[in-house]
Amino acid sequence: MQTHPVLLEVFKNRFSSIAEEMGVTLTHTAFSPNIKERRDLSCAIFDARGDMIAQAAHIPVHLGSMPLSVQAAMRATADGGGFEPGDMVMLNDPFKGGTHLPDITIVAPVFAEGKAEPVFFVANRAHHADVGGMASGSMPLSTSLFQEGLIIPPVRIVRRGEPDQELMRLVLNNVRTPLEREGDFAAQFMANVTGVRRMTECIEKYGLDTCVHYGRALMDYSERVTRLAVEAIPDGTYDFEDFLDDDGQGTTDIPVRLTMTVKGDAARLDFSASGDQVRGSVNAVRAITLSAVLYCFRALAGRDIPANAGCMRPLTVVTRTGSIVDAEFPAAVAGGNVETSQRLVDVILGALSKAMPERIPAASQGTMNNLTIGGQTEAGPFAYYETLAGGMGAGPRGDGESAVHSHMTNTLNTPVEALEYAYPFRVREYAVRRDTGGRGAHRGGDGLVREIELLADAEVTVLSERRVRPPFGTNGGAPGEPGRNTIIRDGLAEELPGKFHRALQKGDRVRMETPGGGGFGPEKP
Repeated sequence: MQTHPVLLEVFKNRFSSIAEEMGVTLTHTAFSPNIKERRDLSCAIFDARGDMIAQAAHIPVHLGSMPLSVQAAMRATADGGGFEPGDMVMLNDPFKGGTHLPDITIVAPVFAEGKAEPVFFVANRAHHADVGGMASGSMPLSTSLFQEGLIIPPVRIVRRGEPDQELMRLVLNNVRTPLEREGDFAAQFMANVTGVRRMTECIEKYGLDTCVHYGRALMDYSERVTRLAVEAIPDGTYDFEDFLDDDGQGTTDIPVRLTMTVKGDAARLDFSASGDQVRGSVNAVRAITLSAVLYCFRALAGRDIPANAGCMRPLTVVTRTGSIVDAEFPAAVAGGNVETSQRLVDVILGALSKAMPERIPAASQGTMNNLTIGGQTEAGPFAYYETLAGGMGAGPRGDGESAVHSHMTNTLNTPVEALEYAYPFRVREYAVRRDTGGRGAHRGGDGLVREIELLADAEVTVLSERRVRPPFGTNGGAPGEPGRNTIIRDGLAEELPGKFHRALQKGDRVRMETPGGGGFGPEKP
């Protein structure tokens, strides 16, 4: 079958719009502010082999990892007799296709008339505000995966359209906020129902062969555009390294190292010289490294291309098992998905800046500033999770944006009104942290300040980076200001490290000041 350019564009938008509609369904029906307000979720379409065809414009850190979740679901289901119409498989195990435990993925098959096996898959991933574990919010200063929450291997949670109530009771009995979790699971189920329905309509309208053909053609198209982007990089070998501040357990200056070799229209990214996995929770599984690579090179392409499996074909990613970027079970990984992923992007862009200094921006804030607060009130238990924005690195075309999410996070903020409505909090300050971007010909974006007063006793966990090493500038630009974490009690401020866990009392305040982005180019006299 020949590929018609008009139909290629039609299917590019058709598949992407299905994933977007899945996301709208999920956000509009979810219970937790983390999903319905912040949109900490991703939805995508996959072919019968589990290769991603299209992802909605959701979370970049999920780009390279969701296909591994789908393929893990396919393998597990094949061992159990195969998929049937109406089935869905759930998982969160980072070493079996997941990223970290709060990210729960649900996969559903799409069948066509006369076909015994699935012809496509749809999947969504959502960050649940609590999945058990040693600390409320399930983002603890852990030393083992077992401390981080309920570990879910690929299991069939919906059978022929009916949720498995026994399995659901098991899951809900291991989390702190079961009613909220149950509502979010129902939203995930309905997002997949929406995706299956729309894919079925697409098959009925265009025919299965045509849909399959254009799914493959879109991957080929993304490959061609990515190869053109790689070909524009001068051939050569480019090294770069940066460091994580610490792991929260005493290990500091954890190196993430890259040797990138470009030849023609292909690139090899070797992270094997990165540091060993550590005791704390900043270890990343290989899927996170793949996601960071895919994100950077898709951004480098500079065109509106589908985020799919074709983007990775020109790229070879080398990691060392047992390292900080390819951890082994049962390493603690809660922070790898959110913090190490950001450092991976910094390192990739740092290497690219040596090859193309006129195109690559300075480092953005380089952290997601993870804040979890949980406790109990008369109304019941609560678990709050949020990542906070910061400064974006300046680039050759202008200053960096201030107080925005950048790189591996693409979430929104939780509005003050929604935050105070849902939780026993009062937001005392929410503002841009002025003059924290790095100076230069173009200045880095500023971070932000968020100060929350607790209206009930609670436990607080913070996982953050760039509190010691600031985001770097490029081409002579200055670094941005590092972030700062503070607890305020009875008017007295106590500055705390980038990672901490504290039991706080009603009236205490948590203040987070996020990093500014790096500057680009020497400052003009």
